[in-house]
Amino acid sequence: MRIIILGAGQVGSSIAQILVAENNDITVVDIDRQRLEYLQTRLDLRTLAGDAVLPSILQEAGLADADMLIAVTRSDQTNLIACKLAHTLFNVPMRIARLRSAEFSENPVLLSEANFAVSYTLRPEQVVTDYLVKLVEFPEALQVLYFANDRVALVAVKAYPGGLMVGRPIREMRDHLGDNVDARISAVFRHDHAVKPTGDTVIEAGDEVFILAADEHIRRVMIEMRRMTTPVKRVIIAGGGNIGLRVAQMLDGKCMVKVIERDSARAQTIASQIGDGLVLLGDATDEELLQQESINETDLFLALTNDDEDNIMAASLAKSMGCTRVLALINRRAYADLVMGGPIDIALSPALVSIGDLLTHVRRGFVAKVHSLRRGAAEAIELIVHGDEKNSRVVGRRVGDLPVIQGATLVAIVRDFDKLEDIAYEGMVKIKKKGHVVIAHKDEVIKTADHVIVFCLSTKVIKKVEQLFQVAASFL
Repeated sequence: MRIIILGAGQVGSSIAQILVAENNDITVVDIDRQRLEYLQTRLDLRTLAGDAVLPSILQEAGLADADMLIAVTRSDQTNLIACKLAHTLFNVPMRIARLRSAEFSENPVLLSEANFAVSYTLRPEQVVTDYLVKLVEFPEALQVLYFANDRVALVAVKAYPGGLMVGRPIREMRDHLGDNVDARISAVFRHDHAVKPTGDTVIEAGDEVFILAADEHIRRVMIEMRRMTTPVKRVIIAGGGNIGLRVAQMLDGKCMVKVIERDSARAQTIASQIGDGLVLLGDATDEELLQQESINETDLFLALTNDDEDNIMAASLAKSMGCTRVLALINRRAYADLVMGGPIDIALSPALVSIGDLLTHVRRGFVAKVHSLRRGAAEAIELIVHGDEKNSRVVGRRVGDLPVIQGATLVAIVRDFDKLEDIAYEGMVKIKKKGHVVIAHKDEVIKTADHVIVFCLSTKVIKKVEQLFQVAASFL
């Protein structure tokens, strides 16, 4: 696929790296020559320095022959104009725009072909905000991801010494859960190396374990891996930018929220928008300030400034002063890899968190959801099964009889996606959701219209997975 990417910032660079690895023909356009030179020395792609809203630059980039435009500059206006030009002048079939402001998405008529002609929108700040709020709801987790319209949850946890399953083989988990709860350990990473999970695999303290279950069962399943952390009641957010403000707004009323912001004017703006939250004017790396705000009694510290170094320093300091759990937003992947597993509990890359939405559109039409895992090294994919037994290699076959793809595991199926089912959550009344969740044991037979979730230990196997689920008219 020939793809033109506008913007060589963190989001654009991360997108380029992943798409180049999948053998796409990539051209990156940006006004910053240094960024482009850095990209070109690391990746097999073409770069062009210039203004992304000039038709001549887009022509030179090869937009007339492109299958897709991905406009991810930091300017909403630039991204919107580029999509309009791509549609009007170059007839590009798919046009994706990054939009930081919610106002455009709230007025979808502006994005129609008659106006800015945006096929799909990317909102990284909102995706990261939703991601952070889920981690507040599940304080034990390293990642919390959803598939099939939130019917299935995939949660990454670190196995805790003394957990019910630690020191025991995986096959015993079903005995602990009982007959009414089913789950699947999709992957185990030990000392950063993948361990193939079989019934005989013994979970060790410190293992990073990916567990998949129906949404209503996930809390019960997580108890098997580690003791439950007390609910988050006190949160301190370092940085009142777009993400910091949105997180504070979403947590307002659910817990006690404090925001530390060093800019006086910005602090006043935040204070007027977060209700009961408290805004503190100061530096999150100020030890005295953290002590005054009882950091040792804080359940969660979120370092969300635009500076990686400040986030690392602030989160490390908060942890050393007694904060229960700390998270740092880190754009540079090398930094994230360096600090993860140290004093910082979670190092979060905004670009990698939000890239799943983009990959869903880049991949073939039967891919319904993509989540990037372990800082881009692995992926979990939701695919929709098409075809019948005559033209599909999966329809009508048992999971255990499917062709083996090393590094890929089919872990769950959501069936009857058009039917409502009563779902009972612990401590909640029953609610209705579409679809029935089936953990993919080897005797389960795949049916047309099933949504299947596949865990890929490496992005290198994704193409093989997609090929397995393709419908071939000539297949016998």
